[in-house]
Amino acid sequence: MSDKKPEAAAEGEAKHAAGKEEAAHGAAGGGGIKALLPLIIMVVLMPVLAFTTTQFLILPKIVMARGDAAPAEHGEEAEAEAGGHGDKEEGGDKGHGKEPAKEHGKEKDAGKPKDDKGHGGKSAGGKKKQSVPIAKVIVNVAGSMGSRYLMTSFTVVGSHADFKTTIEENKDQLLDLANSAMASKTISDLEKPGARNQLRAELMSIFNNALGSGLVQEIYFTEFAVQ
Repeated sequence: MSDKKPEAAAEGEAKHAAGKEEAAHGAAGGGGIKALLPLIIMVVLMPVLAFTTTQFLILPKIVMARGDAAPAEHGEEAEAEAGGHGDKEEGGDKGHGKEPAKEHGKEKDAGKPKDDKGHGGKSAGGKKKQSVPIAKVIVNVAGSMGSRYLMTSFTVVGSHADFKTTIEENKDQLLDLANSAMASKTISDLEKPGARNQLRAELMSIFNNALGSGLVQEIYFTEFAVQ
């Protein structure tokens, strides 16, 4: 009986010691987890904080900065366009100032009578006028019984390309027509005011009927005498 009690007491002490060791080990394990808990929390929360900072602090500032820069650029472009438009308007005003002057000059020229010969002896159509002289046409005045005569020399003018050739080839015919027209005039006809102009118009009509309409454009008397 006495031997069993000491053995039981020894087993109890051994169990008690083992329980204390387990308790101490558990306490040590619990303390290690508590020590690492802040580090674990930081590791977990850092990505969340980084995302939140980027999303709500950094990005809004970038957007605001871009928004401020865009109106400034737009303002510069608008000023540049306004400047270019002003230059165009100014140029347009200058051009407008020149054009009316030209038109005004043309209107003045339009009101002035133009020389039939034009500049450099050219007609209105741009063709150079040509002239052929016909000298000494002498005829008896009608009704004077041969006691009076009319002596003329004149030049025919035209701008047709072969005007001179046509006149020279038909000169005899023109002289005959001129003699007939002048020989029909009386002293009374030749002494009327404007008699020379009337005879000029008559000769132009006769010559153009014979040679072709519009060939002879002018006739200038270089001599016109009644004896």
